[in-house]
Amino acid sequence: MQSETGIEANSGRRYYLDYADDAGAGGLTFLLNLHGGGSGGVWQRRYFPAHRYADAYRLVVAAPTAKTREPMRHWAPDVDDAHLVDVVEQVFERFGTGSIRAFWLVGHSQGGMTANRLLNTEFFADRVDGWLSLSGGRIGPAQLVEGFGPPRSREERDAMSGLRARRFRQHPVPDADFSFIFAIGEHEIVGLPETSPWGEKYGAGERVRAAVIEDPEPGQVRDTRWGDRSTPSWGRAARPGTAEIYVYPGARDGRVIADVLRRDKGHTEGLEPRITEEILKLIVAAPGGKSREAAAPSERTA
Repeated sequence: MQSETGIEANSGRRYYLDYADDAGAGGLTFLLNLHGGGSGGVWQRRYFPAHRYADAYRLVVAAPTAKTREPMRHWAPDVDDAHLVDVVEQVFERFGTGSIRAFWLVGHSQGGMTANRLLNTEFFADRVDGWLSLSGGRIGPAQLVEGFGPPRSREERDAMSGLRARRFRQHPVPDADFSFIFAIGEHEIVGLPETSPWGEKYGAGERVRAAVIEDPEPGQVRDTRWGDRSTPSWGRAARPGTAEIYVYPGARDGRVIADVLRRDKGHTEGLEPRITEEILKLIVAAPGGKSREAAAPSERTA
């Protein structure tokens, strides 16, 4: 695996870039890995440590950081969208459109909501082959438990209310074609829905529990700001984990549609490595090619 600091030329903003050691051989899957509100690229890189498997699954993983800091760091369209477009274009230019077989948006929490919003824009709708939502909203929503969120005081909640209304709302379901994987902690939701509107869109069958993955190695991060005040829904100390993987088989065009329920987990507990790997197996099994279709004619025929 190769790791370096990418520098987006138009703004000079930096991002983490990890890629397979033999990336020049092509057949790459590109993940744009977006952090949640209050976080950053360095945290997200450890929360969903896909870079650890860059060689095994021929990945390119970019983890940028939102610019807006007040009252907490979060993705904002007016200051971040152009940067994200430039990062994507830079990655495709660096590795070659013909070398990247698939492009996925990955987002935790507000990063998942941002992925949803980006998929409602022409640039991303034309290029993205899949969306992995890590507690960042489900197509066919899962109901959050009562009191979900960090254990803020009333004053802290009041200070956040305006931001949440502007930046943390769920956006419309995109009118685009892509595979969709939703992962969630058991303590975040009332229950995992047994049906998927996205599966129905592609004519998939009823959901099947495809695997139960146990991992004795804990995730790498958690939200430490709240100490002993943190709740099960928000997340506790990183621990070994177990995840149930449900798939909706037979989706048209080979689309992958799946739900991942992380047992006894909350919102901010980093994904365990084996569970991360199982999700990556689903990603690389999904079809790609949209970015190549969206490229200029000269690039498509090069």
